[in-house]
Amino acid sequence: MEIRNKVLLITGGTGSFGTAVLNRFLNTDHFREIRVFSRDEKKQDDMRNLYKN
Repeated sequence: MEIRNKVLLITGGTGSFGTAVLNRFLNTDHFREIRVFSRDEKKQDDMRNLYKN
């Protein structure tokens, strides 16, 4: 299955498993876009500030 140019949606993305998945694929060219879904607004903001560039 070809995953290049696809969008990866990580549900529960600010939890420990979601963060590990994000870190695994963030610096690769496997996906066109990575979206993180989480219900925890504080963790979302923390993650947004951590990965801001």
